[in-house]
Amino acid sequence: MPQAAPERRDDTAAMDTFHGTNDMSLQVRKLAEVDVRGKKVFIRADLNVPQDEAGNITEDTRIRASVPTIRHCLEHGAAVMVTSHLGRPNEGAVGAEDTLAPVAVRLGQLLGQPVRLVADWVDSGFTVRPGDVVLLENCRCNTGEKKNDETLAKKMAALCDIYVNDAFGTAHRAEATTHGIARFAPLACAGALMSAEIDALSRAFDKPARPLAAIVGGAKVSTKLTILKSLAEKVDQLIVGGGIANTFLLASGQRIGESLAEPDLVKEAHAIMDAMRARGAEVPLPIDVVVADEVSALARANKVPIDKVGPNDRILDIGPKSAAHLAQIVANAGTIVWNGPVGVFEHPQFAGGTKMLASAIAHSQAFSIAGGGDTLAAIAQFGIADDVGYISTGGGAFLEFLEGKTLPAIAALQARYQA
Repeated sequence: MPQAAPERRDDTAAMDTFHGTNDMSLQVRKLAEVDVRGKKVFIRADLNVPQDEAGNITEDTRIRASVPTIRHCLEHGAAVMVTSHLGRPNEGAVGAEDTLAPVAVRLGQLLGQPVRLVADWVDSGFTVRPGDVVLLENCRCNTGEKKNDETLAKKMAALCDIYVNDAFGTAHRAEATTHGIARFAPLACAGALMSAEIDALSRAFDKPARPLAAIVGGAKVSTKLTILKSLAEKVDQLIVGGGIANTFLLASGQRIGESLAEPDLVKEAHAIMDAMRARGAEVPLPIDVVVADEVSALARANKVPIDKVGPNDRILDIGPKSAAHLAQIVANAGTIVWNGPVGVFEHPQFAGGTKMLASAIAHSQAFSIAGGGDTLAAIAQFGIADDVGYISTGGGAFLEFLEGKTLPAIAALQARYQA
């Protein structure tokens, strides 16, 4: 049986938000508000799950996360079509590694009913009856999908009465099944998972409970520079970790030995700290760190004050005093946004800082939202999934939202809100 990852709490949590327990500033129609009985419903899900060389699904969280929306439609008498991308196929053909056949089997097991896989579905004239669900073969194998081809989108829209986007993980891409079809379908709305994501993000950023604290970890400032700049305009405390923190330490005049950093971005780090200070906000930097001479499971960890980092040291975690200080910030926060660990938590001797922050988030009364692959891994490692307010299913989409970018799939739903 595939093992669960902490990307969702459970079906109940998804449906609670689905039915509107949170206010939402991003105005989109929700599936719960739509009468689907007797209608043909086209659901764009994110079923892009990992598989082994034999094609066996090794982790099924995304399939399980799609179930609330599909089940809602089935229980309310709709004829249901579901599609998703899988991997990175070439358009125009479905290779053996591209097929959604294993997904159809697993989805049928979770729903407790057969799920038929339909190939060449754009022009095949297939049928689906109320109470039935079919899985439409890998949508990225259709020519024009990635380029958001208008002709393709119109053909897809003609298949349904209602279009449901439930694939937040692809919301940052303007493709035929995520954007184009929403323009032309008779009615377009957000499914349970998409609604939950929108609600959680709106709660964290529209009118957040203050103080608003953000934790941004990672290897390089350059990969998250836009996020850092965007958050610097919104948050009260911007906690940085990993190689990002090392660059900020350089900017503050500290010596970091051979630690991973980007000296050419010191000016950018300065600008972010200055912007925070101008707002009366703060970028709290480590006062002690954990260092070693290499990154390995066998490396000997040493805890030192930040001004005692040696020329050959590598900073691989924050120290206990720093972790305690940051945990106190988290404890006093009203809203917490978490993206990235603060140390090399994969090795136990460098996991202390991330573990203490994870524990602080778990015990905080604040609303917390977390996203990103490394963050999900840390949540799983420290067993706090049930204690995080919301865990985002969308890696790239979550990051682009933090950057302040417009997500095309959500914009398309917003445009159809009154239509």
